[in-house]
Amino acid sequence: MVSTQLTAQLSAEPTTISRRPSAAGRRRRRRGVFAAYAFVLPGFALYALVMLYPAVQTLLLSMRDWHIAPGAVSPWVGIANYTKAFGDPIFLNSLLNSAVYTAVTVPLQIVIGLGLAVLLDSKLPGRTAFRVLFYLPVVTSWVVVSLLFQYMFSSGDGAANAVVVDLLHVVPNNVAWFQGRWTAIAAICILGTWKGIGWSMLIFLAALTGVPKELHEAAAIDGAGAFKRFQHVSLPSIRPAMTVVVILLVIGGFNVFISVFLMTGGGPDNQTQVPLTYMYDQAFKYYKFGYGSAISFSLTALVLVISGIQYWWTRRSTRM
Repeated sequence: MVSTQLTAQLSAEPTTISRRPSAAGRRRRRRGVFAAYAFVLPGFALYALVMLYPAVQTLLLSMRDWHIAPGAVSPWVGIANYTKAFGDPIFLNSLLNSAVYTAVTVPLQIVIGLGLAVLLDSKLPGRTAFRVLFYLPVVTSWVVVSLLFQYMFSSGDGAANAVVVDLLHVVPNNVAWFQGRWTAIAAICILGTWKGIGWSMLIFLAALTGVPKELHEAAAIDGAGAFKRFQHVSLPSIRPAMTVVVILLVIGGFNVFISVFLMTGGGPDNQTQVPLTYMYDQAFKYYKFGYGSAISFSLTALVLVISGIQYWWTRRSTRM
């Protein structure tokens, strides 16, 4: 009777057998961990030497009134350089210029780049040649194209004045593009948009190529036209690529430097300064390295906050 009850109890309650890894298994696991760290360590060491160490030193430099003269005392000033930056009208004006540049160039690069990607994803004759043609500005040197656009927008007989005066008759006389704040920023925005369209196009084209053809075929069978298929099939499928493009373009917009430095130099009267050109002037023209470092870290913090908000918003909209 007792044995019958014990058998029934054992059959009713499942037994759990704990299996501990053997000593050989633990050794293999440790060897795998050590091998992973061995492969990661050289790259991390190089990253720490080239990126982390200079970043930490620059952060410490931003909290000193640093003097370049040998043996000179560089007193610790804490956050005084940061409070000075956010009370500096030229720095605040440079942030506004970067915001305007980003607000103009990012949507244009996305819209035009996406439109070109859709065209090149279709059965268009000579697609390879067009891809190379549109991507060519991306691989062209910023220095070369900045000097080229500086010549094109010269106040004399540049190509820009030939278009707006002689061809379109928008204005009666030649425009001194680099003598005014907004005309100079307009020229810089045209350059930034023209140079970045090919990059956006390539990312969107790769994303569109990965959209399953079966989805388009099913939508076409249901009676959806080309625009409806693009709206309800292509766009949702390339949303991750869109997120990456927007975040990287916004970061690039706030970090604009070479075109402004070469085309206007921040002039006239500091009206076209952006944070990086103003940082360059303070650090390497006036030798205020502590203040210049504070400007660079202020820009870094601002870009990180904006990128984080963008990433959070896109993840939230994806879940909704």
